[in-house]
Amino acid sequence: MLAVLGFATLGSFMLLVMRKHLSAFTAIMLTPIAAALIAGKGTKLGDMIISGLDTVAPTAALLMFAVLYFGLMMEVKLFEPVCQTIIRATKGDPVRIVVGTAVLALLVALDGDGTTSYMIICSAFLPIYRRLGMNPLIVATIATMALGTISGTTPWGGAATRGISVLHLNATEYFIHMIGPMVLTSLTIVAVAYWLGLRERRSIDPEKLAAYQLDIASGEAFTPVKADWRMWFNTALTLLLMVLLILEVADLLVLFMVAFVVALLVNIRNIGDQQELIKRQAANAVPVMILVLAAGVFTGIMTDSGMIKAMADSALAIVPESMGNLIPLFTAVLALPLGFFMSNDAYWFGVVPVLAESAAHYGIDANQIARAGAIGQILHSMGPTSAPLWVLLGLVKAELGDFQKHALRWGIPVSLAYIAFAALTGAISLK
Repeated sequence: MLAVLGFATLGSFMLLVMRKHLSAFTAIMLTPIAAALIAGKGTKLGDMIISGLDTVAPTAALLMFAVLYFGLMMEVKLFEPVCQTIIRATKGDPVRIVVGTAVLALLVALDGDGTTSYMIICSAFLPIYRRLGMNPLIVATIATMALGTISGTTPWGGAATRGISVLHLNATEYFIHMIGPMVLTSLTIVAVAYWLGLRERRSIDPEKLAAYQLDIASGEAFTPVKADWRMWFNTALTLLLMVLLILEVADLLVLFMVAFVVALLVNIRNIGDQQELIKRQAANAVPVMILVLAAGVFTGIMTDSGMIKAMADSALAIVPESMGNLIPLFTAVLALPLGFFMSNDAYWFGVVPVLAESAAHYGIDANQIARAGAIGQILHSMGPTSAPLWVLLGLVKAELGDFQKHALRWGIPVSLAYIAFAALTGAISLK
């Protein structure tokens, strides 16, 4: 009963959002609440919601200050020189621009933090897309696939770290076998970017593109940016912030809070102007926060009601005893829908241990289950419970349904390719 109700809840949510019958904020809260009432767990609804909110509250606060910080940096044109350099290097060619987006996205995803990665990518490339009239959903699609592949696979990226810790694995033993599939999937993302670039090149008016390329060559496409002492200070502060993030010197929330306050005092001295900036950036920060909190409600109810575990158990039950050796492959396939709808904490701490325990009965190493589970991170980065996604959608000014229609068209094939690469290279064994 719980498993059927769980799958129905996930399907209803996706249908309501993609058909635009409800906004993501209302659908992500109403569907699990309705499911909990149907399951007769209405008396525990409050506790389940609070449990989910407890898990996402720090993330919501982090995203708010990250949006405020990078919003300020964008207003003071910190990233404008980077944008101009990239424009010159691409020479205005849409194919080079989209491929460049993929390469940068794959590199910055090594940082492991989705919000930071999306901020950097959008700061560098989004102005270029808008100037040429290119589809900004391409930036979002490429960025999420890159983050899911790199950050979702590496032991320091956060997602796989959960699997390594909960299953008590050796990080090196887990990761060394995933390098090959990860590289091959990255090349697949670059190939997708090349194809999308070709489509964009054909869709742009040739005369407009030629005129813009001429402006780039002559330098008329750029507005000179004055590199005063504040520009150098902001650059040093942002680089220091990135280093501290990577070194994990302090909690991300603390780092962004302090960095924002320092940047605000240096760049805007007038108290009234500071308040006006916060009000402007609140238009981006507040929607992100409420959606993350709503996602916490979704996760709390789905997990604490037992629907998530029931879904995993029912999915495993269809695997015949004679095909137990295929559990790693089945886990990788199951990771796609579960990863899409679930938070990483609920997935890695609630579902993956159940799958690993079932696999152990067939003599399958837990490392293979962890690797198979990590493959689902590509779709997780596109799902409603991925907190950084809401920042990305705010930056590209896109609705969740519009983004998912575009992103899943490419994310699903790339995820299936990742599964194939993992099987072919032995990262997940099918023996």
